Amino acid sequence: MFKSISIHDKWIKWFLHSTAWIIVTIIPLYIDNAFGSGNLHRVYGFYLHTATAALIFYLGYLWLVPSFYLKERQITYFVILVAIIIGTYYISSFIEQFWLEDVKRFVEEADKNNHIPRKAFGIFNHIVSSVLLSGFAMGLGVLDKLKQNEKKQKELEKEKLNSELAFLKSQVSPHFFFNTLNNIYTLIGIDTDEAQAAVLKLSKLMRYLLYDSEDGNSRLGDEISFMNNYIDLMKLRISSKVELKVSMPDSVPEISVAPLLFVAFIENAFKHGVSYRDRSFIEISMNIDNEKIRFETRNSIGKISAEGEGRHSGIGLENVKKRLNLLYPGKHELRISRTNDTFKVKLEINLQ
Repeated sequence: MFKSISIHDKWIKWFLHSTAWIIVTIIPLYIDNAFGSGNLHRVYGFYLHTATAALIFYLGYLWLVPSFYLKERQITYFVILVAIIIGTYYISSFIEQFWLEDVKRFVEEADKNNHIPRKAFGIFNHIVSSVLLSGFAMGLGVLDKLKQNEKKQKELEKEKLNSELAFLKSQVSPHFFFNTLNNIYTLIGIDTDEAQAAVLKLSKLMRYLLYDSEDGNSRLGDEISFMNNYIDLMKLRISSKVELKVSMPDSVPEISVAPLLFVAFIENAFKHGVSYRDRSFIEISMNIDNEKIRFETRNSIGKISAEGEGRHSGIGLENVKKRLNLLYPGKHELRISRTNDTFKVKLEINLQ
C-alpha cells in the first residue's frame, strides 16, 4: 500500500515539475512573438540563464541535499554548492560571450549607459538567484525526507497495531477459554442442550479470533455477533445476584470497524462488575446512527475488585486507547469515569 502511494506521489511530483518547465519554455517565445521584435537571441539568453538556474536547483535537490546535507555532511555540502555556483556562472558567461553575439552586444550597449557595470550586476544577480534556488532545493529535500519518515512511521505504527491486535487476541484466549470450558464441562451434566449451544458459540468465537479478524477490519455485524457470543458465554459464570442488561442493535449497516475494539470494555465490566457476595450490575449497550457508533458499558465495582484493580487491568484498556488514537484520530471520543462504586465507559466512533 505505502509503496503504491509512494509511486503515485512520485509521478505527481515529476508531472508538476515537467509542466512548470514546459510553461517556462513557452511563455518567453509567446511574449517575444506577441510584443517583442522577434529577436530570438534575447530569448536564447533567457533560456541560458533558466537552464543554469535549473542545473543549480536539480543538482541541489537530487544530489547535494540527500547525499550530503541530510547525512550530516553540511560542510561538504556548502563547499560543493559554492563550487557549483561559481562554475555555472563562468560556463553561462562563456556561452553568452562566444555563442550569443546579439546578447553580448546588448550587454555592451547597456554598460555604456549604466553607472553599475552590467557584469557586476550579473554576478550579483547570479549569486542571489543561486542562493535562493539552493535554499528552495534544500527546503524541498527536507520536506521529502520528512514525508518519507512519516510514511515509515505509519508503517511501523501499522505493524505495531497488528502486533497489539495479536497480543490482544492472545490475552482474550487463554483464561477466557479455560473458564468457559470448565463451565461447559459442568453444564454437560445439568443441561446437555445448553452445553451444546455453548460449545457452538465458543467455536464461533474461536473462528472470529483466528480467521475473521485477520484482515485488520471486520464487518460491524460480525463484531456484534462476537460480542453477543462472548456475553452469552460469560453469563455461564455469573449468579442471580448479578443484574445484566444488554442492548445491541438488531439491524446493522454494512460498515467495517477495527476488530476487538469493544470486547476489552466488556471483559473489564465482567471482571470488575461481578460480585459473588453482594448484589452487582453490568449494563452494555450499542447503537448506530448516521455511521456513528455509540458504545457504553456501566458496571458496579465490588470491594475485592477495587482492591485488586492495581494488579489486574483487564485485557488492555490502555491498548484499546492507543489503537483508537492510531485508527480513528480525531474521529472518536472515549470517556472513562468512575465513582466509589460505579465504572462507566462511553465510546463514540465516527466512521464517515
